Amino acid sequence: MNDTGETITLRVHGAIAEIAPEAWDACAGDINPTVSHVFLNALEESGSCSARSGWAPQHLSFSDPAGRIIGAVPMYLKSHSYGEYVFDWGWADAYERAGGRYYPKLQASVPFTPATGPRLLVRAGVDQDQIATALASGLVALCGVSKASSAHVTFAREAEWRFLARHGFLQRTDQQFHWHNHGFGSFDDFLATLNSRHRKAIKRERREAVAAGITIHSLTGSDITEDAWDAFFAFYMETGSRKWGRPYLTRSFFSLVGETMADDALLVMARRNNRWIAGAINFIGSDTLFGRNWGAIEHHPFLHFEVCYYQAIDFAIKRGLKTVEAGAQGEHKIARGYLPQTTYSAHYIADPDLRRAISDYLKRERAYVAEAGRELSEAGPFRKGADEAP
Repeated sequence: MNDTGETITLRVHGAIAEIAPEAWDACAGDINPTVSHVFLNALEESGSCSARSGWAPQHLSFSDPAGRIIGAVPMYLKSHSYGEYVFDWGWADAYERAGGRYYPKLQASVPFTPATGPRLLVRAGVDQDQIATALASGLVALCGVSKASSAHVTFAREAEWRFLARHGFLQRTDQQFHWHNHGFGSFDDFLATLNSRHRKAIKRERREAVAAGITIHSLTGSDITEDAWDAFFAFYMETGSRKWGRPYLTRSFFSLVGETMADDALLVMARRNNRWIAGAINFIGSDTLFGRNWGAIEHHPFLHFEVCYYQAIDFAIKRGLKTVEAGAQGEHKIARGYLPQTTYSAHYIADPDLRRAISDYLKRERAYVAEAGRELSEAGPFRKGADEAP
């Protein structure tokens, strides 16, 4: 019940399709398309995200007395730690060596997507703190019901991270590299903020990336054809098989994106000798471009940087987007103007002994992440005195 004694209902859904798209999106908002109903449904409908793949949907919804959904959490019951980009393999190994059972666990996130976004989704116009508190309590309660060892809220916004800490979740930080738009009118305006060495290096890399007769094509909306998706999926499978052993996304996922949210997708493709040879997929938020997957079947010097980083900056400037999130890892991004950015996750650990050990570890890890971020920021490519660094 709420403060007025009215009954409010918390439900667990085994598929996002059980929730009306308009109800989910009223809570998720339109800032980040990867938390939209259509994106999450594409993951499930395509078979990319399922109990078989170790990502069993367990979405939470919170309804008011009239049955209107006023809060939600994208939630999954996990039988492993793949596809998360916030690594807890060491926690699992230590707990199981001590006789515990780490899996299953609960994961509040967007599968295979290391992009910051809302995780405690609350409809506008309601008591935000009350509903978020109910959702946090629901995560803890679901741990007991599902016999999960823990609940992990990853790539959350900083405000959610601090909120969950007040409700018993442990705080963890990590680091990505993001590009920030400071009102640039062109790519050359951005280059002018860099020191001479990095400015010249980027110009050379962009020239050499297309030197072998390569053309670059930025596709969105109806320009993304099934032929382009076929080619991109081949790149994704080739690169994913080498890097991860088992790519996560199925071919039908990309067709579903093309059918249902093509205007929110940016496919940057490279072409040579009348065939596609490399590409990167991005998703377009209200103020951020979210870089996701890259792949190639031909390898040319600096082509990866051009397709993934420089074209993303170009697009963000043209669209007036504030930020480019270029995905996980990669200190090499600093020289290309992408600076360290703290990312946040929160973790509820049911076992008090495991919780205590992880809490001690996270204190040291947070200090390390903060210091590493400071050092890497100081090594950035910007001119001394330029005010473009965030």
